[in-house]
Amino acid sequence: MIAKYLKLMLMAVAVVAATSTYSQTTQADSTKMYKNVVRYNLSGAMFFGVDKYIVVGYERVLTPRKSVSVNFGAAAMPKLVSISTDSFQIEKSGDRKGYNFSVDYRFYLGKENKFSAPHGLYIGPYYSYNHFDNKQEWSHTTSTGTSLANSSSKFNIHTFGFELGYQFIIWKHFALDLVMIGPGLGFYKYESTITSNLTEEQKAQLRETLKQTLTQKFPGMNYVFSDQTIDADGVMKTSNIGFRYIIHIGYNF
Repeated sequence: MIAKYLKLMLMAVAVVAATSTYSQTTQADSTKMYKNVVRYNLSGAMFFGVDKYIVVGYERVLTPRKSVSVNFGAAAMPKLVSISTDSFQIEKSGDRKGYNFSVDYRFYLGKENKFSAPHGLYIGPYYSYNHFDNKQEWSHTTSTGTSLANSSSKFNIHTFGFELGYQFIIWKHFALDLVMIGPGLGFYKYESTITSNLTEEQKAQLRETLKQTLTQKFPGMNYVFSDQTIDADGVMKTSNIGFRYIIHIGYNF
């Protein structure tokens, strides 16, 4: 998944590079500077689905070399097509909802940039928060028959980090923002509740299945939770290296 994303980013850079010479000349001849950018998180929609991930943002230029950016919107984990273990199989995927919020402070590098913000290479700190709610119905098969179990889960991620990116301003108003490197420290907490007549051993099996659903559909979680298990209270939490790679498209005005 990440490899496909990086290929997409490289393709986007190639397309922009092919048109940037004309757009930069046009901007250089213009005395009008635009200090606002509204944007849409294109990469998040590609990962999680355009119907469940709608995150928009706003960037405001504070000085010729500094800006602040805020992003927020609805987010949800992808729907599971199917997943099963020796005794559990998903019957129905219920409510999937959540939200995303992030803020960053950008320093546009004067020596590296020909133009003022918000056009050019930038670095800066960021904070990101993601919250997800999921409900699922499972069938549990044993030698004596089949019964149903319901699970409800919450997943929270707080990430603090530092990013490097480049924002192109094309034809004066079109903005393509690429957050290319965004390492950080993430704090992850997953909580699940199981409603059923299962034994404790069977609940433990279902918790392991829930972990599979998380790591299967959420990019990078197979690494973050590789040595973690959901405890008897339905909680799994850890801190680990986080990352941020984003493609925004927007309008500069």
